[in-house]
Amino acid sequence: MAKEKETKATKKEQPADQQKPATKQAADEQPKTDVATEQTEKLQAEVAKLQEQLDGAQNDYLRSQAEIQNMQKRNQKEVSEMAKYGPQQLAKDIVPALDDLTRALDVQVDDESGQQLKTGIEMVVKHLDKALTDNDIHAVDEVGVQFDPEIHQAVQTVPASDEHPADTVVQVLQTGYRLADRVIRPAMVIVAQ
Repeated sequence: MAKEKETKATKKEQPADQQKPATKQAADEQPKTDVATEQTEKLQAEVAKLQEQLDGAQNDYLRSQAEIQNMQKRNQKEVSEMAKYGPQQLAKDIVPALDDLTRALDVQVDDESGQQLKTGIEMVVKHLDKALTDNDIHAVDEVGVQFDPEIHQAVQTVPASDEHPADTVVQVLQTGYRLADRVIRPAMVIVAQ
């Protein structure tokens, strides 16, 4: 018992801040824990915000890459179409002049200077025809073929006969032209019905 009294007396003599060390330490840890929790929550919110920004940036990047690929495909298609159909406008401009020259060849001439002029026109027509053919532009001017509304324009019909069955081209009034698979100008034709 004497020992117990001594311990009680020693405890009473100790200053107040040393008497309850367990409760003060718990009190000191409580604010530190709240601050740490608060900082953790802030950091987690910031991480979530940064992750959202990263996801958005990755999405934008993927969309940009897809758009670049689409642009490249469109450009390749345009380049190949220009290579394939580039001469189309030139043909549209040359064809009327070729028509006029062809009509000039139909004129009958009797004198020598007229014949020389006609020979010169024939040479020009041959050169223009060759230039068109070299650029994959072909005339649509066959008689006796099946009427095709894609490449022919019927301007007149005649009764069908043994020589010209129904739905065939009897006569070409104006030559048509085709570039690869595209019609530049349909041929004006007379069709048997």
